[in-house]
Amino acid sequence: MAPRVLISDKLSPLAENVFAERGIEADKKVGLSKEELADVIGSYDGLAVRSATKVTEKVIASAGKLQVIGRAGIGVDNIDVVASTARGIIVMNTPFGNSITTAEHAISLMFALARQIPAADASTRSGKWEKSAFMGVEVTGKTLGIIGCGNIGSVVAERAIGLRMKVVAYDPFLSPERAIELGVEKVELDDLLKRSDFISLHTPLTDKTRSIIDAKALKTAKQGVRIINCARGGLIVEDALKAALESGHVAGAALDVYAEEPATDNALFDLPNVICTPHLGAATTEAQENVAVQVAEQMADYLLTGAITNAINFPSISAEEAPRLKPYAKLAEQLGSFAGQLTESGLKTVRLEYAGEIAELNTKALTSAALAGVLQPLLHDVNMVSAPAVARERGIGIEEVTRGQEGAYETYIRLTVMTERQERSVAGTVFSDGKPRIIQVKGINMEAELGRHMLYTTNADQPGYIGAVGTLFGETGVNVATFNLGRDEPGGNAIALIETDAPITDEVLSEVRNLPHVVQAARLSF
Repeated sequence: MAPRVLISDKLSPLAENVFAERGIEADKKVGLSKEELADVIGSYDGLAVRSATKVTEKVIASAGKLQVIGRAGIGVDNIDVVASTARGIIVMNTPFGNSITTAEHAISLMFALARQIPAADASTRSGKWEKSAFMGVEVTGKTLGIIGCGNIGSVVAERAIGLRMKVVAYDPFLSPERAIELGVEKVELDDLLKRSDFISLHTPLTDKTRSIIDAKALKTAKQGVRIINCARGGLIVEDALKAALESGHVAGAALDVYAEEPATDNALFDLPNVICTPHLGAATTEAQENVAVQVAEQMADYLLTGAITNAINFPSISAEEAPRLKPYAKLAEQLGSFAGQLTESGLKTVRLEYAGEIAELNTKALTSAALAGVLQPLLHDVNMVSAPAVARERGIGIEEVTRGQEGAYETYIRLTVMTERQERSVAGTVFSDGKPRIIQVKGINMEAELGRHMLYTTNADQPGYIGAVGTLFGETGVNVATFNLGRDEPGGNAIALIETDAPITDEVLSEVRNLPHVVQAARLSF
């Protein structure tokens, strides 16, 4: 059955064309209320949105089949990413589709602000000829301060340098090498505020950036500064900006975004030195077509092949990687589940070792699968998408080690869990038939395919154990599918992995634990 996608916002028809060409059924239902969206979302595998649709926790709770949410644009403020992650729903955006368009809008607003173009236009149209009233400033030779020098900010920087402006940038994630490559000077925020003739904001809205331009920042800013915001409204404290504009400390502001949108009424609208546009940063034909096609292609790739691009809550997986990763992801999840089901005390650290060919693959995705396996027996409501976040929340350390081929197997994964009381490791590989196999448990070599119902035992390597287990199973009606053994040395420590046709009952498990030489016995299910 073909996957189904709901398009709930106004997207270019090109998105529907992409879905149709890829064999995906797409329904377009624009303007649904939250309640209406919650009523219909249960029958869809994917949801494509822009900024109008609010994908709330209630909507996500109703989305029984939903695998992916695609946002045609950069921000995901309208999507409950935490709730999506908890449900294992991939959230994607299109961070590059409207970078040029938004950057060009910021540059346009800077020019409009420097030359008071909107006010001059309105005055001239009203029959006035007020040349002296609209004295402007040049941008050549001026300093532009960019707050957030990522995809869009870097494009603004390049354009500004082309205008012969000096560019300074505040961005904690901007490397010195990248700053040199862009031709900008990386500075701290206070330095940027003191030196800039123009300030343009291009940072996402986070707890750290919210209200980054507040009364204190405006007081620190250079007298006569002009501020442009095409990023997010919550970055600027609007009341503080209004006061600074009225006092003349800030010469002007050009805003495309606001604290509350749609912004049909705002205290800044009445000020003559403010230019306002209705969130037009991405409003070009080219940008809308780009993001629509991009989000549709990304969603189709994921639904059809498992490829993940530009995900907010999961590592990227290319279309080429996806089929190669699939059996190893299953192996990683099974290794994690094996260890998780045997873990009885608090987890401190989970270590993943990748050896051979597998070390060259996308191990971040494999680690997520392994963590899901470890945590599911302990916390139940955990999945491959949410597992890394859940581990971090609980202070569980995550370690990754990659190395070349070692030992008898060309490639393998070893998972080690460290708890408050002990350390346990299990290793596995994928054979040519594409099926995962256990190859080592607690340092003891063995070879076993994991089945749905299994019994794991550790025992002293003494005669009679296998016969005793077999006799017990015969007496209690347990049918054995496979029986796998391993030991470290004759007379030393031994392990057994026994696959059965049905789950081991509590009574049988208790009797196994009472057999001579048995140290540990546990039920496992995969």
